[in-house]
Formats: sequence, structure tokens, C-alpha cells
Amino acid sequence: MEVLDRMLARAQANVQRIVLPEGDEARTLEAAEILLRDKVAKLILIGNPESISQQAQEKGLTHIGEARIVDPKNNPDLEKYANLLYELRKAKGMTIEDATKKAQDPLYLGCLMIKAGDADGEVAGARGTTADTIRPAFQILKTRPGVSIVSGAFLMITPAKQLGENGVLLFADCAVNPCPNAEELAQIAISTAETARSLVGIEPRVGMLSFSTKGSAKHELIDKVTEATRIAHELAPDLEIDGELQADAALIPVVAEKKAPGSKVAGKANVLVFPDLQAGNIGYKLVERFSGADAIGPILQGIAAPVNDLSRGCKVQDIVQMVIITANQAMK
Repeated sequence: MEVLDRMLARAQANVQRIVLPEGDEARTLEAAEILLRDKVAKLILIGNPESISQQAQEKGLTHIGEARIVDPKNNPDLEKYANLLYELRKAKGMTIEDATKKAQDPLYLGCLMIKAGDADGEVAGARGTTADTIRPAFQILKTRPGVSIVSGAFLMITPAKQLGENGVLLFADCAVNPCPNAEELAQIAISTAETARSLVGIEPRVGMLSFSTKGSAKHELIDKVTEATRIAHELAPDLEIDGELQADAALIPVVAEKKAPGSKVAGKANVLVFPDLQAGNIGYKLVERFSGADAIGPILQGIAAPVNDLSRGCKVQDIVQMVIITANQAMK
């Protein structure tokens, strides 16, 4: 895949420090072996050192020794990270005792390492839920300036070369927000456009999806999408974005000519913003299964530093790909 090959080359040329809080999880270790062998990133594995060593020996993983291994229960930097967390959260009622306990949780520890400047990004989620991964990032790293919402985009690499950017599209939000309002939807659109530009290397053309195109139907759900489009135009006036558009009007030129004539986006959108999580999640999975597309993500957007989530059903290659993506995000 050309897009990922470019990201891999960038990661190898600009090596970043990526922390894996599930460092003693079997798939994570196998992924770490590949990443270390190919010199993709400097890895920090959080986990029980004996378990990591034993699994590496049993699986014949010869490069794991190149990673930095941090035992969360016997961490010489525990006091440093506990004090950092306490300072960040004391206004919310956190005590130093609470902070000390949290700083031993691998997911909190990973984010604290990033906050302290000891790591550049994190990939987690092979064991836990999306909420488990995002919660510490919200509390410790917070959102980027001017952004109030975290969202999840999928990089869709499809065999339909006539769609998107030679078959490459981004779908959002497919992972985080069940029912964003118009302001949130506008921010999701802008964040995903930035992901398309800075991470994937394509100039975004954003289609705001609905079940109506340019007033062909009337409903409050459509009103939310048109309002989100208006807000996004105000916030990012140079962004090519249009809505509301039905999916075929966003993607197919001949349909766009009939339903949205004169649109700079319709018929050639490469970023699709779904009106809610149900539509986004269902949409990306249908495309993945029906077309044989590769769905890579979710790529979390809006966090002040790169933290990415995995599915609990992820494969080793999924972890490798998300580390490559996280390393590319960290370069910004």
C-alpha cells in the first residue's frame, strides 16, 4: 500500500519514541519485534519484565531487548509521574495517594510519559476499550488548542481507484462520538481534513454526508449537517467542504452533476464525514467487507499528543500499522 509505504519510510527516517502500555500482551510483543527489527520506532514496553522476557524467549523474538521495558509496579520514576498527575488533577479532587495508584496503571503511565517529554506517542487498546484508552489522554494530555472534541478517523484504502484520491479516503467519526452536535461535527470535519493533509498527504475535499443532497429532503437531522457545514466554512474558510450530500453525490461525478451542480466537492470527495457514530461505524464496516478495502484505524484526532486506539480483536499487523501512523503524527 503506497500510502503506508510512505509513512513507513518517514517513520524510519525520523524515529520517534512510542510507548506500548500493553507491553506484555502477546500480539503487542510480536508487533514490537517487527517494529524494532525494521527500526520503525524506539519502543517503550510497559509490563512485567519477567513475562516479557519469557514470552520473547518462547517465541524467538530476538529484538525485544532493544526496547526500553518499564515495570509499572517497580518504577524508579513513580514519584515523578505521580507528582505530575497530582498537579494536573488536584483541582479535580485527586490526592497524592490516588495519583500514585493511577501512575502505576499502564494506560495512565503511558500518557504521563508523553506529558513529561519521555515519549512521543502511544498505541493501546489490544486489551481494553476505547474509553479506557481515551480517558487518561483526556485527563493528562487534553485536547489540542482550539479543539474541544476527540474523534476517530479510518483510513480507507479501496480497490475502487476512481473514488476519493486514487481509492484512498478518510471516514469520520467512526469510533468515538455517538451523536455530535453541529459545532462538534464541524470540528470533526476540520480535524479529519487536517489528518488527510498532514498524515496521508492528500489535499482534502470534505463531503458532509446525510440522506439528503442540497435540500432534497427536510428534517432536523439534515439541518444539523447543513449547520455544521456552515460552521466549518467559518472556522476554516480555505477548506474545500460541502454539504449536505448523499454518499453517491459526494463520490460519483455523474450523480454530482445532477444533484449538486457547481460543487467543488461533490463527485470527488476524499473525506467523508458521517452525521453520527451509527452511520460512520456501519459505513466503514460495510465498505471494508463488501469491497475488500483496508480499513486502518481508528486514528484518534484532537488529542494534544498522538494516542491511538486498537480493537481488542486486532491482529499483529494492525498494531504495526498503528505504530507507524502514531510515529508520523508525532513528527508534527
